[in-house]
Amino acid sequence: MMQHHQILRVVTKFNLPLIMLFGLYVQFHGDFGPGGGFQAGVIIAAAFVLYALVFGLDHAREVAPEGALKIFSALGVLIYGGTGVLNMLLGGNFLDYNTLSPAHPAHGQHYGILAIEFGVGMTVSSTLTLIFFVLSGRKERGGDD
Repeated sequence: MMQHHQILRVVTKFNLPLIMLFGLYVQFHGDFGPGGGFQAGVIIAAAFVLYALVFGLDHAREVAPEGALKIFSALGVLIYGGTGVLNMLLGGNFLDYNTLSPAHPAHGQHYGILAIEFGVGMTVSSTLTLIFFVLSGRKERGGDD
């Protein structure tokens, strides 16, 4: 842990909420402009990577346990796929969002895109954080197994 880099730690503590907030902005603004689930997932994962680099891998694993990351990764895929299956159960095609709000198809499009982008963002952020944890912990577990 970088105890002697006090300025770096303070600046990181100040910037982490801003990075996460920007990730959420990109997540929920994605259906109106550039951005969306993938970009937001990368930004949020970068916040976890920054936290691990400044405060140490052990502290980052306490903040984002690998078990929870695995659950979020799978849950994001289920949200994406579940949205498509829900559309099929309502009589439409796999990702035909019009069935989510038959009276107002434009609303259905909005709801569907928000749901799948949320699932993508959740999967990307948790998977990239898991990949970082696995690759950064290789040396600790014995190298090139």
